[in-house]
Amino acid sequence: MINKLIAKIKETGAPIVVGLDPMMKYIPEQIKKKAFAEYGETLEGAAEAVFQYNKEIVDHIYDLVPAVKPQIAMYEQFGIPGLVAFKRTVDYCKEKGLVVIGDVKRGDIGSTSEAYAVGHLGKVQVGSHSYYGFDEDFATVNPYLGSDGIKPFIKVCQEEKKGLFILVKTSNPSSGEFQDRKLADADNRPLYEIVGEQVARWGEEHMGDDYSYIGAVVGATYPEMGKTLRKIMPKSYILVPGYGAQGGKGADLVHFFNEDGLGAIINSSRGIIAAYQQEKYEAYGEANFAEASRKAVEDMKADIEQALNNR
Repeated sequence: MINKLIAKIKETGAPIVVGLDPMMKYIPEQIKKKAFAEYGETLEGAAEAVFQYNKEIVDHIYDLVPAVKPQIAMYEQFGIPGLVAFKRTVDYCKEKGLVVIGDVKRGDIGSTSEAYAVGHLGKVQVGSHSYYGFDEDFATVNPYLGSDGIKPFIKVCQEEKKGLFILVKTSNPSSGEFQDRKLADADNRPLYEIVGEQVARWGEEHMGDDYSYIGAVVGATYPEMGKTLRKIMPKSYILVPGYGAQGGKGADLVHFFNEDGLGAIINSSRGIIAAYQQEKYEAYGEANFAEASRKAVEDMKADIEQALNNR
């Protein structure tokens, strides 16, 4: 799957993943009104609005970007109907030829980790039949429990030719409370570097053509740390959240890429899906929210392209 992702990045010229993280406050009134007319102001109505919102955005951006990243918490908040909307979103995006990164941040041990891996990336056995669950192409994984939590995911990825993005240095302000702590038994280096080294080791054993299918998550809000981690993980693709709404911009991102112009894919979520609510794109209005999202993608692509050309 890493080979497919890289091929799509080259095809579109856009190392961009759009985070499909819907919240009710982002969804235009015309979509909610229609969904509520059919299902009422219920969890089912909210889930229908979420899916229709996603669908219209995807219809306007699928030719511009290689991948999308639905964050499962935004769907789980609507219970079982929300999970149905998540699955419908995954399936629709794959129909449109997009690579789907399931932002699920799972991490556990033994049979629990295996069940998460099977549910999101593999097939579950039911009697004499096997079925895909959510069937994303990649999943985000939390490594805090150690190799016991990662190896079941790697096993499923090998079987299904899928991939992982492992949390290394996250974009949130308080990430340093743990991730930046220096370890006396590792030459006083921060924890995130040690995690990055382990990701690189896992990655060396599970290579695609040029890059591993074991990637890393490193926030755009920490560019100097990204520079260090790029050297530590030369063959791991880096998923970079934090662009746009969290403050990251193209100039911050150049160190996440290798000299071949590859090696990183930059995520923007509400900066794209809720672009119409920003002053820059307010002229589009609610009625044309998806056109605003398309323009935001085009602007993001130009910003990253300019930064890479000027490095």
